[in-house]
Amino acid sequence: MTEEHASPKAGQVLLECQGLTRTYHEGPQDVTVLENLDLEVCAGERVAVVGSSGSGKTTLLNLLGGLDRPSAGSVKVAGQSLAVLGESQLGRFRNRHIGFVYQFHHLLAELTALENAALPLIVRGQSRKQACQRAAQILEHVGMAKRSDHKPGELSGGERQRVAIARALITDPSLVLMDEPTGNLDKTTAASILAMMDELAKTTACAFVVVTHDTDLAAHQDRVMKLDDGRLTVDS
Repeated sequence: MTEEHASPKAGQVLLECQGLTRTYHEGPQDVTVLENLDLEVCAGERVAVVGSSGSGKTTLLNLLGGLDRPSAGSVKVAGQSLAVLGESQLGRFRNRHIGFVYQFHHLLAELTALENAALPLIVRGQSRKQACQRAAQILEHVGMAKRSDHKPGELSGGERQRVAIARALITDPSLVLMDEPTGNLDKTTAASILAMMDELAKTTACAFVVVTHDTDLAAHQDRVMKLDDGRLTVDS
């Protein structure tokens, strides 16, 4: 039996961070990457986070997705505090509520596009048949139905990224976190990914947080935040 969760409603706060701080201990010195950061993102909202290299954007995404623990402060996703979850609970929560898309797609080379997209549902406990049926639907949605039997090595960069996006969306997540999703793509392919994201934003109530250097990608989001000196401000 698989776990289900209620679909988010537009305007509902999906992601809430308060006082988020991350300090790393490097030898005799402490390096604070994020300091006392606050952020709210609502269902159906797309937020871009921009900033220079080394400003902590990827660290922020890792904290939002529960891949790293903050030194101080809190993260709530869909009303759930991540701090109170053990590692196994956190893994299950991520599988239900959070989708990840990276600059490097991280698809498994030995699996087909269909199998890669189906993997989160198989991990959740769905039968392979059910998971692949859902994967076929989501691959069609992202324009990859005709390439579903191909392995990553047989796909273009844009096609691999579409599969990665399908994999992130297959669990109907509350929150999708994207780290430079168009960073390795040419302008034409990146534009097609942008168009697809625009379409997805219209048909889902999940929240998107996108870390990017791409000004076109940032401009397509509802809000642009700038990360500088460990703090988030509205980008002017």
